[in-house]
Amino acid sequence: MILLKGEKIHVVHRRLFERDIRKHFIGEVEDCENGLVRAIGYIFVIEDPKENVFRKKAGQRTRIISLNAGDIFVNVLPTTVDLGKMRYENNGRDLRVTDGSEWHLDIKEFGWA
Repeated sequence: MILLKGEKIHVVHRRLFERDIRKHFIGEVEDCENGLVRAIGYIFVIEDPKENVFRKKAGQRTRIISLNAGDIFVNVLPTTVDLGKMRYENNGRDLRVTDGSEWHLDIKEFGWA
């Protein structure tokens, strides 16, 4: 298996069209089989594209994610991150996701933020 049950992940969905909503998902893998991942977590959507301000949608969601589709990036997060505290921060010209601890993931490098 490519992902293991209990791993924490950050998923960036590629925008297929310029006006598509920028969506990210942060959650925990419940199962992974044949290139499909079932995960529970939080959806973030961009609120202000010019400032890269993301808003966390209320409540947890269960998502089925295809690893074979080619339209996502999946980052495996450290086991120590607190998924409930995840948020996006602008740090100068950089955009990063963090749970408020010392840990953070720079995501501006993906170009799909």
